[in-house]
Amino acid sequence: MNSETVRIAVGGSAVITGDITLPECAGGMVLFAHGSGSSRHSPRNRFVAAQLQRAGLATLLIDLLTEREDEDYERRFDIALLTERLALAANWLAQDPRTGTMARALFGSSTGAAAALQLAARSPDAVAAVVSRGGRPDLAGEEALGLVRSPVLLIIGGHDREVIELNRAAAELMDCPLRIEIIPGATHLFEEPGALERAAQLAADWLTRHLLAKE
Repeated sequence: MNSETVRIAVGGSAVITGDITLPECAGGMVLFAHGSGSSRHSPRNRFVAAQLQRAGLATLLIDLLTEREDEDYERRFDIALLTERLALAANWLAQDPRTGTMARALFGSSTGAAAALQLAARSPDAVAAVVSRGGRPDLAGEEALGLVRSPVLLIIGGHDREVIELNRAAAELMDCPLRIEIIPGATHLFEEPGALERAAQLAADWLTRHLLAKE
């Protein structure tokens, strides 16, 4: 299994940084979009990524903002900017000879889920599936949600009641294969014993099924 840090130019002198891991004979690529205030170093997303790698999927955990940009609180909620950066990362994967032929899926947390869904709406043929963990799909906007055709899995903690309602409202606007999984006893960060493990297993099952179908 090969891992390395990559840097992607995003305009001017700005560069975003990611960690790519490529298992041998990977069955697809999962591009991670982290939530507000998080980064590619998030222990929760790294845990999920490790589960996906063991399932035979490649992963790219990418910081969609530069360090300086991340100091600006409002930028963390600039979904249009996050989506553009996610699209640049996806284009980078499409052009890299190691990953260019791989089917691609998106995994988003918090605001990253909104960016993932906006990108799926823009590029339906290029996104095999989307997973949201504790995400805010509602922030993608009604128009984008209505255009999503990729299979979508929404994973939410059972005690994250406000986010459950926001996810249900967003789901009503989507016309795609969709599943909502509520993990009993889990809060927003899935810190309870077994909660993150369950979320990771659900994500791995969903993503391997849909990525392998594209192979």
